[in-house]
Amino acid sequence: MPTEVVLLESQALRVEQMGRVEVLDKVKSLVMLPDGIHLRTEEVARYFEVSTEVIKKLTQRHRAEVEENGLRLVRGAELRAFHRDMMSLWKGEGPESYPQAPTQLTLYTRRTVLNVAMLLRDSDIARSVRTHLLDAEEELRASYVSLDRRVTRIEGCLADVGSALQELGPVLGRMSQRLDSLDRKLDVTYQVVGAISLRLTDVSQDVIRLDARMDDVAHRLRDLGRRRSG
Repeated sequence: MPTEVVLLESQALRVEQMGRVEVLDKVKSLVMLPDGIHLRTEEVARYFEVSTEVIKKLTQRHRAEVEENGLRLVRGAELRAFHRDMMSLWKGEGPESYPQAPTQLTLYTRRTVLNVAMLLRDSDIARSVRTHLLDAEEELRASYVSLDRRVTRIEGCLADVGSALQELGPVLGRMSQRLDSLDRKLDVTYQVVGAISLRLTDVSQDVIRLDARMDDVAHRLRDLGRRRSG
């Protein structure tokens, strides 16, 4: 597990954590500007409970990195347009209650604040943010290990199933051959039974005809007997 010192010193590790801005509000609520996107240096300093000078010096030392993560300096026409937008959203008593910078304004985003939290050494709030990041990272690693073990077990079970199927294949083949042979024998049996049934039908008809002839002979014999006795 990476330590807090590694997080402070490794930009590559900080880049890996940069999307985890939700940890900021788990430590302390951020007070945003009216647009809900930006903060000034004053709000950032208040969040970390340090002076604005500390924040300014830190962003100067790591200017390229914090700019990659949303730090922006606005001035001139862009600053005037930004002020107009903020005043239209400001919930104070009037436009004069909106805090304005006379010539330029440094703006931070949540991503920038998280970047500052991973760079700022002398702040209990920043340390808490880093602790949350590292704890979440450890939980994520543990879940990966657990998932890896489960996948390994499933792979083992599938390997056993594969072996069983390979062993079962020849048995199923032999059973299929026996069933095919039995099916052919049943077909022959059905044919024999059908032939016997037809033959029995013929015999039955022969018996009926013979019985009719015997009745006719008996009838004639009775007639002949009556004539002799008369």
